[in-house]
Amino acid sequence: MFDPDHPALLRIREYCLSHPGTSERLSHQTPSFFVKEKHAFLSLWDDHHGDGRLAFCCAAPLGASAAMIRSNPEVFYLPPYVGHLGWLGVRLDRGLPWKEIEGLVAGAYEVVAAKHGARKRAPPANPKAGRSSAKRAPSTAKPRR
Repeated sequence: MFDPDHPALLRIREYCLSHPGTSERLSHQTPSFFVKEKHAFLSLWDDHHGDGRLAFCCAAPLGASAAMIRSNPEVFYLPPYVGHLGWLGVRLDRGLPWKEIEGLVAGAYEVVAAKHGARKRAPPANPKAGRSSAKRAPSTAKPRR
């Protein structure tokens, strides 16, 4: 269980909740952040299943997680359960600058918001909105035989 007053949690929470339409709740007993209260984009892990890591895992752009893991395997790793979905594990106990962490959080939010948040629109107030009340002109196409 993550200490609710842990400085890393407080800072990550500030970054995550600064984006529109985000919320926080426990998911699998760990602080997790969501777009539109439904679509996860980041989870914090403290010694997850005894792995000894203080880390977060987050959504990443297609192909980015593999490249980042290759570039710095001390900091980045393939997280269990969600790594095969393109998520990235980021160790918070390896001295990664907070500015870079903030950028990773923003990127995770953008990946999920673009897929689930930004494209959803409220239904029209009038269910017939957008429908034409005009009758269709008769077809000029010849019937099939």
